[in-house]
Amino acid sequence: MLKFSGSSVVAALLIAVVFGSFFFCEYLIYFPTILKCAWPKLSYARGGEGTDGRPTDSAVRAMVLSDTHLLGAVGGHWFDKLRREWQMERAFQTALWLLKPEIVFILGDIFDEGKWSSQKHWEDDVRRFHRMFRHSTDTELVVLVGNHDIGFHYEMDWFKLQRFEKVFNASSTRIVTKKGVNFLLVNSVALHGDGCPICQSVEKDLIKLSTDLNCSLPNSQSDSEETKNCGGSQTYPPTAPIMLQHYPLYRVSDASCTGQDAAPPEERHLLFREKYDVLSKEASQRLLQWFKPRLILSGHTHSGCEVLHDNKYPEISVPSFSWRNRNNPSFILALVSPSGYSLSKCFLPEESTVIAVYCSAGACLLLLLLAHCLWMKRLLQLSLFLLGKHKSL
Repeated sequence: MLKFSGSSVVAALLIAVVFGSFFFCEYLIYFPTILKCAWPKLSYARGGEGTDGRPTDSAVRAMVLSDTHLLGAVGGHWFDKLRREWQMERAFQTALWLLKPEIVFILGDIFDEGKWSSQKHWEDDVRRFHRMFRHSTDTELVVLVGNHDIGFHYEMDWFKLQRFEKVFNASSTRIVTKKGVNFLLVNSVALHGDGCPICQSVEKDLIKLSTDLNCSLPNSQSDSEETKNCGGSQTYPPTAPIMLQHYPLYRVSDASCTGQDAAPPEERHLLFREKYDVLSKEASQRLLQWFKPRLILSGHTHSGCEVLHDNKYPEISVPSFSWRNRNNPSFILALVSPSGYSLSKCFLPEESTVIAVYCSAGACLLLLLLAHCLWMKRLLQLSLFLLGKHKSL
């Protein structure tokens, strides 16, 4: 029969606490948290829903996240880099495995130091990104450009933009069509409106896409200003686009934003700066006039918000996906058909919860060690007492 000493029992408990807390915080915690998430139901979709409530094949399952901010070589501490990147990798891989999206959009600021990183550091950042956000061929990954990827307007240049586009093998301004749904990707960093070469190129692309989309609509044969030049235009499915971009459209502040992922109360009334925090009024109105989107999804602010522009164009600001920017990261699950869409929000584990678990585990370790020391002290005292008594005999 096996006999266990007090020391071996304490050692076993210490190991169990250490490895148990580590395994829970670094692996297991993502499963019950993301299992709470579910794809929303469409109230109406072309082809309808199945009798069991599951979406039919006519709807696209899209996962939308933003502002991953992979730290670079200049300002990224190694532990900060390790901790936050592991959190995003585990969250992303768990979400892919449990939710199985058909397409994933990341709304810019993929990297934190893309605006000034050297070629060597850029290649290292890209390698880490592809490792963290690896995916099967069943899932399409679409990445948008943000100000930290190529710099703010006054910092961006053709080299940085083309370097970004080369890595992700696509133009920064384009339309992705899936199952009859048009997803319009906008390079919002270049919508400064000052006639810079990149700005002119992006605006030219947007005007061409606007013409193509409007000419694809059923009323494209009308004599409207938007559709009078439809000759030779590319054909898209006849439906208003879902517009995705890094910068939000113009709004005064986050004062009207609510919810657990909104900006902190003390920050909501801070006025936004045009062309820095949000797009300018002029750029915002041009985009709405050109495309008349049925939904806008944006990032940049790191906080959640819902805004209705001109009483008919809804915009959702998607919070950051990283613990570095907020305690409760989240992402959007979107079910989109040519005739409708529905959204739900999925929250990730809170960093404060993980810290609390580790602190509790540390307290348990200290208590176990203290109890073991007290037990050893009493055992030593008893041994000395018995030894002294034996000598007296």
